[in-house]
This record gives sequence, C-alpha cells and structure tokens, in this order.
Amino acid sequence: MDYVTLHRLYITRGVASSLVLASWAAWFVLRQRRRSEEELRRSREHYRRLLEASPGAVVLYDSSLRVAEWNATAERLYGFSKTEVLGLPLPTVPSDRQEELAQLLAQAQAGQATLDIESERRDKSGNRFEVQLSLLPFQEASGRGLFLEVGSDIRERVRMRRALLEIEKLASMGKMAAGTAHHLNTPLAAMLLRVQMMREQMSASETRDLEHLESGIQFCQQFVRRLLEFSRRPTLQKQPEELAPIVRSVVGFLAPTLQANGARVRLDLEQANGTRVLADRNLLEALFSILLANAADAIAPGGSIHVRCGPVRADRIEIQIADDGCGIAAESLPHVFEPFFTTKGSGKGTGLGLSIARNILTEHGGSIRLESVPGKGTTVCLQLLPWNPPGPSSEAEPS
Repeated sequence: MDYVTLHRLYITRGVASSLVLASWAAWFVLRQRRRSEEELRRSREHYRRLLEASPGAVVLYDSSLRVAEWNATAERLYGFSKTEVLGLPLPTVPSDRQEELAQLLAQAQAGQATLDIESERRDKSGNRFEVQLSLLPFQEASGRGLFLEVGSDIRERVRMRRALLEIEKLASMGKMAAGTAHHLNTPLAAMLLRVQMMREQMSASETRDLEHLESGIQFCQQFVRRLLEFSRRPTLQKQPEELAPIVRSVVGFLAPTLQANGARVRLDLEQANGTRVLADRNLLEALFSILLANAADAIAPGGSIHVRCGPVRADRIEIQIADDGCGIAAESLPHVFEPFFTTKGSGKGTGLGLSIARNILTEHGGSIRLESVPGKGTTVCLQLLPWNPPGPSSEAEPS
C-alpha cells in the first residue's frame, strides 16, 4: 500500500472512531440525563404526594405575601383553589390580623419559628374562623427566602372551650346568686314588713315617704330574683348521642395539651361502640373535658391516662378515667365535689370542675365516684343510662 492509501485509511478510521465515540458519549449523556430527570420527577411526585397528604393547610409565600405553594388541605379549608392564589397576595388574612402576621414574619426572618399559636383566618366567602398556625422560615435551593405557614381548623376546639367556660361562669353565677339571695332576701323581707306596719299606723298624708321606701325595697327584691333567673342554665337539648365518638372527640381536642405533657392516653371503648345515651352533647363534651383535663394536671410528664368502658348493661353504662398521677389524700376525698374546693396549687384551678361534672351527670340521670390512692393515681367512675330506641307498640290484648 502506498502512502496516500495509508493516509486515507488512518483518516477514515479516525473519523469513524470519533463518530462512534461521540455517538456513545451522546447516548451515555442522554441516558444519564433521562435517569436524572426521572429521579427528579419521582422526587417531585413524592414531595407533591406528601404535601397533598398533609393534614395541615400548607401555604408557602414570600415577604410580600405572594403565594408560591398551596396544598389540597388549604383548598378545602379556605375555599380558594390553587390556581386562584398562586402568584397573588395571600387572601386569607383579615385586615385586623395583618400587624400580627408582620410580627410573626419578622420573628421568622430572625430565625425564630412560631409554633401552634391561635389566630384567625377567613375563607373565600369572607367568613372568619379560628385556626392554629405554625410559621417557619423556608429557603429554596436557589437561595430565595420564603415562609412556610401550616394551619389547622380549631373551630370545634374553641367552641368546646367556650362552652366549658360558659358552664363554669354560670356555675359561679349560680353560687353567687344563691349567696346574694341568702344574705339579702331575709333583711329585705324584714324591712318591707316593718315599713308596711309603719304605714298602717300612720295617716294617709304621712305615708308618702314610706311608699317610696317600700317601692325601693320591692325593686331590690325583683333585682335579686332576676339575678337568680339569669344564673340558671338554658333548657337542655337532649337527644340520642353515641358515647364513644364524643370521648374520642374530646381526647382529640385535648391532644396538644396531652402531647405537650408527654401523656400517654389509651382508649378501650370497644364495648361502648354503638351505645347511645339521651344527653346534651355540649354538656357531655364539657364533662369529659373537665375529667380528662384534671387527669392531665395530675400526672407527671410521661404519665398515662386510661379511658375504658365496662360491659354495657340494660340499666347503665360505666366509663372509667384512670391516671397514674399524684392521687388525692383521704381527707380531701369527701370534699372534691364541693364548689371551689381544689387540691391544685394557687392559680391552677377554680375548684368548680368536679362540681360541674357531678351536676351534669345528675341532670342526665347518672352518677360519679372517685377512687384514689395518694402517689399511685385516681380513677373516676361515671355511670350513665343507655338509650334504647322505642320498640314497636305492643299489640292490643284480645278482649
């Protein structure tokens, strides 16, 4: 072979080898790119599924409150779809909560996370409602600083808390009204009787001042009567209610408090499933809130609370709430149901909880008792009457 032939052969082989190598390199880079894109797609889908599965309303926005992310829970809670809010100013903050949010954003920019505070938000219809919020600083891979807000609906929790406070207020008013009636009615009645006797002994022209005095005393008596009427509870709204869901609802309502104390709560309510009682749901929720809150106050951090249901009988259903807390001294047990009696420290209790609980059970035909051993714990035993739907009317007896 001459030199020209060899030269062309080498060039051809070199070009061919370069083309093969370039093709292989392009294929390899393309394959790696597709793998990276697939991993990125899977990672994004995984992130998206986690975001959409979150029980909290997740909202991501920048310092100007322009929304960058909005999950499905936020859509359900606030009523705005994702397409309606992305890239636009956050529409859920009421005007009187703007300053509060600005303070929280300043704390987040300083690196301080805000966890589980109660605030208010509004939905698409403009309705305001209570939420529990956590606000944390969030930084994207690009370095862009954002804020992550996670909210949950606590309207039911707030309603139960307000109902409990209202019951405690009414109980306090009832006790004050009873004391007022006891201390005022007797001297007022004596004064009125004395004035009437003086009027009988005087002439008509001399009784004008006594008439004014008598009118003033009667006004005071009417005022005491109105105070007593105001302190009375409204009419109970009793209807068949399932007991187990109410207990679970109250435990869920108290979950943040119990978790903060590290409390372990065990529910054994299988025997109560399907069992109903004729009761006012608000009062039953207040009843279990009082007893579970007392148990949470009694236990040490990491302690346990056990709520169990005994066998349901035709004449009663028993619920026990047991804790492994500090217990109650024997000399205090006879007084625990007295109004304003408390074994808690100063400022930690009103002494009305167990008194209210007993009144609620009495109004529902039930009963309550306590069993306690100091240093080992307390068990509260509740008994309620199960409700059975009325059966078909019995057939007429033959004549």
